[in-house]
Amino acid sequence: MLTSIAPHEPEAHGLLALMELNASRTAARTDAAGEPILILEQNRALWDQLQIRRGMQALRRSRELGGARGHYALQAAIIACHAEASTAAQTDWSRISGLYAELAALARSPVIELNRAVAVGMAEGPAAALVIVDRLSHEPALKTYHLLGSVRGDLLHKLGRHEEARVAFEAAAGLTGNKREHDLLRRRAAEAARAAAT
Repeated sequence: MLTSIAPHEPEAHGLLALMELNASRTAARTDAAGEPILILEQNRALWDQLQIRRGMQALRRSRELGGARGHYALQAAIIACHAEASTAAQTDWSRISGLYAELAALARSPVIELNRAVAVGMAEGPAAALVIVDRLSHEPALKTYHLLGSVRGDLLHKLGRHEEARVAFEAAAGLTGNKREHDLLRRRAAEAARAAAT
């Protein structure tokens, strides 16, 4: 509707791209029991290719109209990096990290910076990402944000700091109000505890 009302507004097309590309992964986000599946573990055959094509077309139109650096277009471009990769291993994490940096320059947000840290971790390794995450631990807006502890726990686990990872996962589990996320984080904490014990 927005693109028909404002066909020459790049951000309308950027928003459409963001919505289409986000929705394209709906069928792969949870398992048969409703448990969340992380993007790296999703079955990409379940991603809706028609929605991906429509999203990519909308993103191209936004760029043609000069909106490549718009807020919605940048978010859509990040998701497009996942859609363009046929496997999780082929994801261009360096590009995603750069796009998050551009997004952060438009609107300073600790959540955007946390997302950038995840991309940095994938592109450059967990140690580089942990520096960013630890800096964010003092952000008042993230004090009760369970994903900060979740990301920190994941990075610590990858670095072999399993006991610290367990503590971070348990703290994150205590902050989420979503039972499925809580259970996932408790499982991650148990995995870290087992690794710490070996």
